[in-house]
Amino acid sequence: MLAAVRSCRGLKDDGQSCGAAPLRGGEYCFWHDPGHAEEAAEARRLGGLRRRRETVVAGTYALEGLGTVGDIRRLLEIAVVDVLALENSVARARTLVYLAQTAVRLLEVGELEERVAALEAALGPRLQKVK
Repeated sequence: MLAAVRSCRGLKDDGQSCGAAPLRGGEYCFWHDPGHAEEAAEARRLGGLRRRRETVVAGTYALEGLGTVGDIRRLLEIAVVDVLALENSVARARTLVYLAQTAVRLLEVGELEERVAALEAALGPRLQKVK
């Protein structure tokens, strides 16, 4: 016998049923529970601040994400420049060595990615037959 699935009794801004699971022993989810209204409002405020800050930082550094080798390379470049601007210390030197090792690995991965793409392009029609 299947148990009935309970859902929040709250409504979304557009009037549709929330549909989220209610808190244990309650009728509402965290976001709609009147007992958690202040906490939910603070969570929304902090989420908005985080999104704004993320947008500003990404725009400032021309960082589009970490989805490609080029994106990760850009993040690594930003980190290197920031570390180079620090006062000379053992920790700075260690960080620079680590970033250099990471850069070498990134270059290897990027080179392999390019070689695989070139092979796939050269074998194009033959690869389609194998699949």
